[in-house]
Amino acid sequence: MQEEPDPQAVGPAALTSPDTLLVIAGGTPDQVAELPNAQQITSVGETPALPETTVNLILGVIAGGLLFPVLIFIGTATRLSAARREQRFAAMRLVGATPRQIAIVAAAEAAAAAVAGTAVGFALFYAFRGPLADIPFTGMPFFPSDMSLGVLDTLLVALGVPAGAALAAQVSLRRVRISPLGVTRRVTPRAPRAYRLIPMVLGVAVLVFALGFRPETSDGQAAVFLPGLLLIMAGLVFAGPWLTMVGARVMARYANRPATLISARRLADNPKAGFRAISGIMLALFVTSVSVGVITTIVANRGPAPTGSTDAGTVTTVFDEETASVPGTLVAELRAITGVRSATAIRENPVVTDSGEVGVIACTDLPSEYGRCADGAAVIEVPMGLSRWRESASSATVWPAASLTLDELQRLPVGAMVVGTDGSAAAVERTRTVLEVAFPTFWVGPNVPGDFESDFANTLRGWEQLANVIIIASLALGGCSLAVSVIGGLTERRRPFSLLRLSGAPVRILRRVVALESAVPMLAVAAVAIGMGLLAAHLFLRAQMGYTLVAPRPGFYVIVVVGLAACLGVIASTLPLLERITGPETARSE
Repeated sequence: MQEEPDPQAVGPAALTSPDTLLVIAGGTPDQVAELPNAQQITSVGETPALPETTVNLILGVIAGGLLFPVLIFIGTATRLSAARREQRFAAMRLVGATPRQIAIVAAAEAAAAAVAGTAVGFALFYAFRGPLADIPFTGMPFFPSDMSLGVLDTLLVALGVPAGAALAAQVSLRRVRISPLGVTRRVTPRAPRAYRLIPMVLGVAVLVFALGFRPETSDGQAAVFLPGLLLIMAGLVFAGPWLTMVGARVMARYANRPATLISARRLADNPKAGFRAISGIMLALFVTSVSVGVITTIVANRGPAPTGSTDAGTVTTVFDEETASVPGTLVAELRAITGVRSATAIRENPVVTDSGEVGVIACTDLPSEYGRCADGAAVIEVPMGLSRWRESASSATVWPAASLTLDELQRLPVGAMVVGTDGSAAAVERTRTVLEVAFPTFWVGPNVPGDFESDFANTLRGWEQLANVIIIASLALGGCSLAVSVIGGLTERRRPFSLLRLSGAPVRILRRVVALESAVPMLAVAAVAIGMGLLAAHLFLRAQMGYTLVAPRPGFYVIVVVGLAACLGVIASTLPLLERITGPETARSE
């Protein structure tokens, strides 16, 4: 007698998460070969669950949603005290420093700060990756080893960040390179024009066009939808300064306080600078609004059956191979389970119909909660799950008669087994076990309506949760960018602010000016980005799936409000600096 091997724990290499429940039952090649639909494979992982291009696209969007605000933050940080730095470098030029020496000094300063920041970032990553791995971003926690960096990734970050900072410093010195006095040659930039709205309008037009013309192939659909969304994203960035200017002019027209008028005039004078720091926030809100709107709508339309309904308690198993009959002992065993109301064997229909896969049963075998027979029918045609696709089971459903006699019915093989339960977890799971043991299936096991929809919905909810993480991180970075922008603006304008204080303007007025310059464009842009994101999601859903947009759940709006409030809090934390740098000594010393 052959001794059974001891069971062993499945290692992390075969699990997707520490919480994954997985059982692997092995056997000899001869034993496995006798199982239905057994196939020999030579390697594992040749056919991934998703195409590689799809995974790369998803990860690319996620990376872009995080990377763009980071780039915005770096660009804003390099402008901190830009005027002071340029004046210092220009003075060095006047005393004999060459452009090359200035470039080396600037690059060294930026690279040194970037190296220090990168080292701190790596230290924080290794310190917190364990707790972060326990957070179920996609519905299940991760292994700490999943959050690891390869040698190439480490080198790319360790060398790329300082190099990028040095390059940004070089770009910021373009005026000093013209001449040592180039920093004094500053004029009011030209006002943006309305033509900046054209890319955004074209992107919306492409999605509207897709409502009436949708290519049949996935590549063709991507060729329509992806450019449309990219056009809207690019259009929002391109139209941002014009929108900021229009908002500033409206604010100036209806201003009834000095702080409002001053901030509006400054925004209208240089809307590009006012919009630059919040462009990352706008794109983050747009991308998240599109993804959350699409995910929420799909989940609402393809979610599981309601708890307690007839569908939620119906267990169906479709056999892989033809089965001559169902043993009476199996039916008795199923009906003996507490919570089981009926057990029905559905036989294969020899007549091909246009209604998809349809079986046949005797009229006397039809449970009342799944409908009734047509008048005079002895054998009826029914779906394999006793309910039509995307329809709930109903006692009012009338099933059509089949052109078979009862004798002919008994000679047909059984194609499916449907067990009606009260929907309780115990009844459903015990029924699954009995059916699986009696009829092992290797394509689709015993299931209830909503199993596949629930898995799909859980996957989408995982992506939705990941989208929420992106928006929180993006808004945090946006708040930091705004803070740096505010500090840089204060440093550059401390002499004008000092003169205003000398002329009698209270500090609270100046604080309102600074707060309005940052808060008003951010809130206005947030509203435009969310509105355009939901509009793009609605057009995509109507064109691709025929769905109408379902409003995101309150959690989405809570995250947006909390994130924007955090950005405003970061801005408010910079305002105490205003009083210290705008004293009378500043006006005298400059």
